[in-house]
Amino acid sequence: MSGHSHWAGIRHKKALTDTKKASVFTKMANNITIAARHGGNPDMNFRLRLAIDAARAVNMPKDNIERAVKRGTGELTDGAVIEELVYEAYGPGQVALLIGTATDNRNRTFGDIRTILTKNGGKIVSEGAVSYLFTLSGEIVIPLDNRNQDEAELTAIEAGAEDVSRDGVSLIVLSRPEDLQKTKESLEAAGFAIGSASLAYIPTQKMSISKENRTQYDALLEALDEHADVQDVWDNLSD
Repeated sequence: MSGHSHWAGIRHKKALTDTKKASVFTKMANNITIAARHGGNPDMNFRLRLAIDAARAVNMPKDNIERAVKRGTGELTDGAVIEELVYEAYGPGQVALLIGTATDNRNRTFGDIRTILTKNGGKIVSEGAVSYLFTLSGEIVIPLDNRNQDEAELTAIEAGAEDVSRDGVSLIVLSRPEDLQKTKESLEAAGFAIGSASLAYIPTQKMSISKENRTQYDALLEALDEHADVQDVWDNLSD
């Protein structure tokens, strides 16, 4: 499993109280803009559909979504060019991190991320120093509710999942990146409500850290989440 239980858990709790903050909508808008470069029709652009679904989940206004799409397709220009950058880092206790960002100023973002890491027991490392510890996969999170967990797991495997795990309240389905759309749509056709679906960096091995380091690491995730340019954080920390 990826950083779902750590990063996504924090984002879910914060979304309940922070949905009106500009930083939340900025993250969503940048994600939509980048996705829309490959086409502005979500029925034809699966990544855009996922980005719009995520924005709607935090109650982002329709006008904001449409404006972000137009910025991505080039119908709306404001001089800002959004680019995707992934920073490699170590956190407290030598937790390996990949920090996904979307920014219109890479120098600003690099400086900010480096400062956040330094203040919270981490450091940025050179390209390749951490990424080899992860593989890119499709990740689908399914809230189990009262449905039979074995049935859900079997359906996921039949839908094309390469790996299925449980975190107590959700089923975590991993697929090949190119199979994410097919797997998601097969699960939806079987009647399962999808909590989230995205491409994620999955650790090849996991590690544990001390309670003290975990407290510091949680503070690091909170600080990263506060930054408007940070889209995702993946780690190799065990549950």
